Amino acid sequence: MPFRPAKARRTSLTISAAGVAAALVLTGCGSDEDSGSGGSAKAKDKPSASGGAFPVTIDSALGKATIKEKPKRVVTLGQGSAETAIALGTTPVGMESYPWGSDKSGYLPWIHEALEKKGEKLPKQFTGGEDIDFDAIVELEPDVILAPWSGITQKQYDILKDIAPTVAYPDLAWSTDWDQQIRIITKALGEPQKAKTLIGTIEDELKAVADEHPEYKKLTFSYIYNSGPGTLGVFKPEEQRVKMVSLMGLKVDPVVNTFKETKGTDSALIGLENAQKLKNSDLVFTFYTDAKNRKEIEGQKLYKAIPAVNKGAVVASDDNPFVTASSIINPLTVPWVADKYPALIDQAVAKLDK
Repeated sequence: MPFRPAKARRTSLTISAAGVAAALVLTGCGSDEDSGSGGSAKAKDKPSASGGAFPVTIDSALGKATIKEKPKRVVTLGQGSAETAIALGTTPVGMESYPWGSDKSGYLPWIHEALEKKGEKLPKQFTGGEDIDFDAIVELEPDVILAPWSGITQKQYDILKDIAPTVAYPDLAWSTDWDQQIRIITKALGEPQKAKTLIGTIEDELKAVADEHPEYKKLTFSYIYNSGPGTLGVFKPEEQRVKMVSLMGLKVDPVVNTFKETKGTDSALIGLENAQKLKNSDLVFTFYTDAKNRKEIEGQKLYKAIPAVNKGAVVASDDNPFVTASSIINPLTVPWVADKYPALIDQAVAKLDK
């Protein structure tokens, strides 16, 4: 999961496992009003026992979803929605599978661990992406399908909405900011009042890392990616994985803001020939799709000429679940990653003085 179609410039992870080599994902942000909640369901909505309001209509770039009552059977597509639903106390009956970032159980470890701790049954997994298993979703009999951070197409949406109300992304595919996604999901599940708490808790967990490591505030970094030999891209400051590192106290290298964003993404393809422009980044954060990709990229002369890379001051994990979790900000990934990240960062920092 390294990377996705990034965010559209108005909102907000990751390229797919197979397309990982070539994909990216980004983040954005939105206010309560523009977070895809729709305005039609405000004053006339009836308060429910859960503190939400039903029926509620949520607008998306692909259509409107009217949810008549609190959903009990939830199905999720894309990433982040299952985790947020679980944090709200609603375990999805089904979710899109993500083999690249899963553990031996076949599930994303933070989901596996959270539900095991709660003693709840794991959601049924089904194929998503370009080949959504619609039959599997029909069998799950969902009350709502949550896909605010996904890449579903209009054609797929038109099929899904006939199965159950489907909440898609507000702007472009993979273009929803992490906090915006939480606001959308809490509204869809009838608990909008919990959005502020979930968002605040996430920010506090990452700030705690910054407080424990005040030395991070003196460090600049750039978060780069590749889609094969000869390529080089840089994630912009609001992209989720960059935002996560920033919230832990490190500063984005100012040069990143000088790169022209690739349209519809939170990243910039700068080309390997411009690698030297990252000369003032103390640290470089990145990921590789596999061992072969890493060997090819690290063997390039221009790549090795980046000062941080030359020193070995690179934060790059070989653990697919960690790479996945550190690319997504949600209530389950952040606590799972926060206690693992500092060791990786400190290893890279240790190379600066050598």
